Amino acid sequence: MRKISLILSIFIIYSCSQNEYRIEKGKVGKLIKENTVRQLDSIYSNDSIVKRIGEGDYMFSGDDKYLIYSRKKEHLLTLTPRNQHDPSEPIETIQIISDLFQTKKGINVNSTFGEIDKKHQINGIQNTINNLIVYVDNIDAYFIIDKKNLPLELRLGTENKIEKINIPTDSKIKRFMIGWN
Repeated sequence: MRKISLILSIFIIYSCSQNEYRIEKGKVGKLIKENTVRQLDSIYSNDSIVKRIGEGDYMFSGDDKYLIYSRKKEHLLTLTPRNQHDPSEPIETIQIISDLFQTKKGINVNSTFGEIDKKHQINGIQNTINNLIVYVDNIDAYFIIDKKNLPLELRLGTENKIEKINIPTDSKIKRFMIGWN
């Protein structure tokens, strides 16, 4: 009986620690889509939050950003609310910084385009001036990939339609973002 209790306890502790860093639709670790800026201090009470509140006038103000650090001073996430200076605002974008955070299928900031394509359904690819934005709707994610990974004839301009086949599978993620809007 003691062995069963011990095994069950270990399983529960392991499951809880895994969920602390799991990325799912509407959820990133301890954070859910409905959370507001006001709730961040209680959600991350065991962590450290650096608040970079946007300053300036309407046209030149920067976004509010909340940088989440672990007790070990590791930068985990950067959170940006929809609107500035309002504690009742929900979080709109999350930049995943730490490789501790991963999807149920194992995708994290160190993954490649090929791994994303193999494990998640890609819903779209947007061609911007310097980057590609790869959308994965089933986890509310988009991945920024540098266009330097593309063949030379596809790097310039934004008019080329980029398909999955055009992106080398070993292309690294530049940024792993979650978008809740």
